[in-house]
Amino acid sequence: MNNRLTSRTERLAEIERMLFRSAHGMRVMEIAEACGVDRRTIYRDLDLLSTIGVPIWQDGGRYGIIRDQYLATVRLNFNEAVALFIAARLLSRHADQQNPHIIAALTKLGMAFPEPLASHVAFTAESARQHPVKHDFVQVLETVTQAWADRRKLRVWYSAHSSGETRAREFAPYFVEPTLQGGLYAIGHDDLSGEIRTLKLQRMQKVQMLDELFDIPPDFDANQYFSTAWGIMGGRGEVKVVLHFAEEAVPLIKERHWHVSQHIEDLPDGGCRLTVWVTDWREMRPWIRSWGSLVTVEEPQALREEIVSDARKVAEAYRKPERISEAN
Repeated sequence: MNNRLTSRTERLAEIERMLFRSAHGMRVMEIAEACGVDRRTIYRDLDLLSTIGVPIWQDGGRYGIIRDQYLATVRLNFNEAVALFIAARLLSRHADQQNPHIIAALTKLGMAFPEPLASHVAFTAESARQHPVKHDFVQVLETVTQAWADRRKLRVWYSAHSSGETRAREFAPYFVEPTLQGGLYAIGHDDLSGEIRTLKLQRMQKVQMLDELFDIPPDFDANQYFSTAWGIMGGRGEVKVVLHFAEEAVPLIKERHWHVSQHIEDLPDGGCRLTVWVTDWREMRPWIRSWGSLVTVEEPQALREEIVSDARKVAEAYRKPERISEAN
């Protein structure tokens, strides 16, 4: 009796997992074959799952889970819960607007902690509430992530950063990626250009989920795609960037791993040379500028010239108050 109950309990949990993972649902025969039982047993199991509160949909002989109504049961040990808290805190600290789903997740996560850690989680959730709420952005976020999970195309009205022009396009989201600067990006196939593009969710003026389905290409690997990115612009890392750091900066450069392709070479002057291969060197500009006079760009030449131009503009800006005071 106990073995039979355990067997059915495990089967119900497995059916629940399979339905949740399947974006387009499964047929009863597919579930029965995966579980090694007959179809009548699966029908009874589906009825039981619905009875105990699992939100199951049925359409054309396929069964699935209504994801926005589903409460997943996740068992975490203490260290796993702490790891999730650290990740959520990092995301909430760098967000420039309120994401109510982060707050809700933190509130639930706090239930897994004893004091005083529970209070730290509550404090983080309360801090996240101080960001302004942009309901249009929340709607964009929910629609994009739902399309990503269901593998359905989107119609996106997107405002380009360079021109400010808003154009409509069909977009298949392959992945969603955050940045430390607070941005959220969707990476996928853009029908407007016919290529894989990276679109910032904050620049999406409006999104509409379409009925058309898509498949993520088998050769698309998100980890591989971002391995050449300095920030968010992934793809093929074909640009060599060489930076010379002064001796004073060497301990800071060596204390962490900056990029998967990096090579650090010690130099006779006590400094070091950092070489990386990236997709787009323009993403490195803020980081390079943050080192001030402790870094010199050796290549590419275009990046070197841009940093030199910026330095001249900064020097000119600092000379202006002197001219004003001399005139007075």
